[in-house]
Amino acid sequence: MHNPWISEAWRGGFLLGGAWFVGWLIGHPQTLLLIAMGAYLGWHFYNLYRLERWYRKRQRFHPPAAGGVWGEVFHHIYQLQQRNRKRKRKLARMLARFNEFTSAMPDAIVVLSEDDQIEWLNKAAQHHLGLNPKQDVGQRIDNLVRHPRFANFLTRGDYSKALELPSPMGTQHTLSVRIVPYGNRRRLLVVRDITRLKHLERVRQDFIANVSHELRTPLTVVAGYLENMADAGDECSQRWGKSIDQMQGQSRRMIRIVEDLLTLSRLEADDAPPLQDEVAVPAILAAIREEAIALSGEAGHEISLEADRSLWLRGGEKALYGVFSNLVFNAVQYTPPGSAIRIHWYRKNGHLYLDVQDSGMGISAQHLPRLTERFYRVDPGRSREHGGTGLGLAIVKHGLERHGGRLEIESRVGEGSLFRCVFPADLAIDHAN
Repeated sequence: MHNPWISEAWRGGFLLGGAWFVGWLIGHPQTLLLIAMGAYLGWHFYNLYRLERWYRKRQRFHPPAAGGVWGEVFHHIYQLQQRNRKRKRKLARMLARFNEFTSAMPDAIVVLSEDDQIEWLNKAAQHHLGLNPKQDVGQRIDNLVRHPRFANFLTRGDYSKALELPSPMGTQHTLSVRIVPYGNRRRLLVVRDITRLKHLERVRQDFIANVSHELRTPLTVVAGYLENMADAGDECSQRWGKSIDQMQGQSRRMIRIVEDLLTLSRLEADDAPPLQDEVAVPAILAAIREEAIALSGEAGHEISLEADRSLWLRGGEKALYGVFSNLVFNAVQYTPPGSAIRIHWYRKNGHLYLDVQDSGMGISAQHLPRLTERFYRVDPGRSREHGGTGLGLAIVKHGLERHGGRLEIESRVGEGSLFRCVFPADLAIDHAN
């Protein structure tokens, strides 16, 4: 491979050597050597000047013509420019496709800096959030989207769940806001219009609530007639006694399903802020334990309660009673006779916990993620045998969400189950005994 520096060394050596030799012949070697060195340096300065002028006047595409090492320098710079131009054209095409793609997206996308300043937004963000790219880029997003829940969502740092907000445009639209952290402490704000989904959800809730309400009256009438028939004591009731008992059991089960559906509909449709009553959780748990002992009856479950008597909770007493009683009564119904059931109310690491632990047969791991779904049963036949509606854990889940809590389930086959309610620390009330 040709090395331009070797050629340049030969050229410089030949020039200076020739000048010294001619100067030696005429008796002035140093003078001619200095002249040759000055000319050689001048040639290099001239090419530096041409390089700087070429770089400064970028409208000139082709490099200046030059020989030696400077020709190689101009050639390599020219090739580098060519590669840069190709790279820029490629990036420009990619950016154009990206802008075209994001502009076609129905979801609003806003790129936020570390300080929550808007760096970029697409067209949907103008429609959903009312942002103007010419005026709002560089502004803080919380100064433009003014909503208390959005400001809290932006600063709390927990983006695992989406936030639902009314549209800031003043229309009857509902937006789902999600934040995705990426890169160097930057965040991507993704906003989706879920108005239609909310409408369909409302229609579903209204349908279930209306159907359940309409079913309650005829079921009550049927149950009343069946009770009269069972208590009549005549030949007909004796002849059809077994059938009447089965019908009574099914009617009671249907009534419980209707009541649970109505309870679940009320929980889902209640958009009001959660109650802020001071709830005496230890007293509620003590009452539930007594009811669970009565429910256990001849099964003889060992039901123990350990509760921090000074630890109360801020919320709705009726809703919390429903959550706790569902968990305890489920444990009584689905735990073999004579087994132990442990109820524990305590505080740990800033959170509040209620543990309902049994020593029953346990639940397989594949069922755990779906236990809070409506009408989901691990063993449908066994659940119906015990009168279960399949809605208890769904009610527990929604009741906890109303209080900012969550349900955790741990279970192993043959080792029992643990149902744990977790509440945030700001709901705790330290109540003096």
